[in-house]
Amino acid sequence: MTSLDLLPFTDPWIYALMACLIVGSAFLQGIGGVGFTMFAAPIALIVSPDLVPGPLLTLGGMATMLTALRERRHIAWQPASFALGGRVVGALIAVFALSQLAPRSMGLVFAGLILMAVILSASGLKLKVSPSNASIAGLISGVMGTLTSVGSPPLAIIMQHSAPPTIRATIGAILACGATVSLVALAIAGHYGLRDVLLSASLVPFLLFGFRLSNKARYYVSGPALRYGLLTFCALSALGLIAKTLWH
Repeated sequence: MTSLDLLPFTDPWIYALMACLIVGSAFLQGIGGVGFTMFAAPIALIVSPDLVPGPLLTLGGMATMLTALRERRHIAWQPASFALGGRVVGALIAVFALSQLAPRSMGLVFAGLILMAVILSASGLKLKVSPSNASIAGLISGVMGTLTSVGSPPLAIIMQHSAPPTIRATIGAILACGATVSLVALAIAGHYGLRDVLLSASLVPFLLFGFRLSNKARYYVSGPALRYGLLTFCALSALGLIAKTLWH
């Protein structure tokens, strides 16, 4: 690897586009507790695929950690612990899948699962935030997050009827810890290295700026609005993933 290979971005226009994308993603994350990778990943996969999954997982982990720390007294620790346990198992499954399954097939399968979850939730089905549901959501989140960097939809589905601060803080705690687990697994498997770290570092200032913008805006989001927003983000992330998969 040459020194040029380690440059985060060689095209300033792509860097500017990704910077704007990260600002918007961090702002959405700060408001709803989800949205960072759901908003950023589909576009990044098309415009700058080197960002997925490692660098976006790194940035997403930072954004969710900031969310969890800001509202840590609202974290629902029981579902968070069960979901994190499932996330560890999911990350291990994902690393194995990386070497066994075709990326095209995986993208379509996971996009289909997200859309199915959105349809079930919008139909009026209420999933209790139980240990079993949290574990299953965490497992699916671990697989999806490690493979595509988009791991929040399953967690958003089970948490959607909670109070907005609880949604933000609990999902933030799960995703922050889960991103670390996924990155360790990717690094051991040889899918996360120095270039990924540099790509992440070059976008951190924009993440912090976007998150800061959300500090006051989050107080103006109602529970129902947040719920429908979460479902919309889930659906858009799935459609974006399908578009990217079929694009190639």
